Amino acid sequence: MQDFIYSDELCFRNININVPVNYEQISDGSLVIYAREVVHKSNIDKNLPWLVYLQGGPGFAAPRPEANSGWLKTALKYYRVLLLDQRGTGASSAISHQTLATKSFQQQAEYLTHFRADNIVRDAEQLRQHLGIKQWALLGQSFGGFCALHYLSFYPQSLSRVFITGGIPSITATADEVYQATYKRVADKNKAFFKRFAGAQQQCNAIAEYLSNNQTYLPNGQLFTVEQFQTWGITLGGAGGDLAMYYALESAFVDVEGQQRLSYTFLNTMLNQQSYQTNPIYAILHEAIYCQQQASDWSAERVRHQYPQYQYQTGKDLSFTGEMVYPWMFDQMTCLQPLREAAHLLAQKNDWPQLYCAQQLANNTVPVAAAVYVEDMYVEYRYSCETLALLTNAKSWQTNQYEHNGLRVDGEHILEQLIALADNI
Repeated sequence: MQDFIYSDELCFRNININVPVNYEQISDGSLVIYAREVVHKSNIDKNLPWLVYLQGGPGFAAPRPEANSGWLKTALKYYRVLLLDQRGTGASSAISHQTLATKSFQQQAEYLTHFRADNIVRDAEQLRQHLGIKQWALLGQSFGGFCALHYLSFYPQSLSRVFITGGIPSITATADEVYQATYKRVADKNKAFFKRFAGAQQQCNAIAEYLSNNQTYLPNGQLFTVEQFQTWGITLGGAGGDLAMYYALESAFVDVEGQQRLSYTFLNTMLNQQSYQTNPIYAILHEAIYCQQQASDWSAERVRHQYPQYQYQTGKDLSFTGEMVYPWMFDQMTCLQPLREAAHLLAQKNDWPQLYCAQQLANNTVPVAAAVYVEDMYVEYRYSCETLALLTNAKSWQTNQYEHNGLRVDGEHILEQLIALADNI
């Protein structure tokens, strides 16, 4: 490991290890796994316990802290923090359409099967052993909470405490059941958005009508469609997302010699919302995070047909979709097109390993403290409650004060709450 880098109140150290792509077949190659150790300057020489941060996603790197603030400020009072770039993200052998370009689509699909929560946790275990740490705590946000439940299911002896924010999944629900629930949550968010902002529905309808009648291209040269516009609704699941959308709608059109056209500013905003382009794991494996011994078979697309409001028709009100992935994305989105065949293969994969062990969770002895958001658009509240009822040695703070991104908005307070909860388990 390199020496610490000092920055204001914080000290950083980079950690890199090599791990197998496939833990069952070591000869299949290796990956670099990167993590950043963070410690407060005042604690640099103290023997503090460790806390591993598991990022939401899947397919996104750990945060790059710029200051001693938010949840990190609270964590650094009590822990040395390890910010883990999950395999395939950030500095951990990042996956993109560029890095997969030399593989056949069969090779792409096989390679990508190794980037779910089970192997993310195996990588964390390799890091723990590399650092000589007997036990450490976890903080799992969103999908990071899914990873934490896998950790509790298969490696509980390595954990001292677990904190989860907006990330308690069902351990039995199929992808279809998950989307049937979350489509209803998205409908609620649509209703609230259009009720709050006068004129927003008319503006969204006008944009959809324009896209239906005019070939319109994003700044990367990609044809922009109504379906892509609808996916902007993913923003409605976070605090402040609705206001940001409303402001963007204000400048959607620009007058060009007496004709209304979608503005470059608006189109650039739409491109920047398509994180699937830069983080393809998010698109390719999103449905697979719900799969245990069954295929997703493009679940969100199939379930969508049960909700007519999401099928845009000219003259009808437009509804946004949410955190769903669709097969047409791999036809329309420039950086996903090279991964189309691999995505279809993975959608048909029906032998995904089990992610959770109900018996182990029922016998859990590790203190678990969870923030559960009652109006969460991404992680169904009812399913979180069902899992918590099974999970022994756990306490939850259930609140409608925050949206799914509560940890980002008020992380200092939320983590303090969870630490206090864990202290009383």
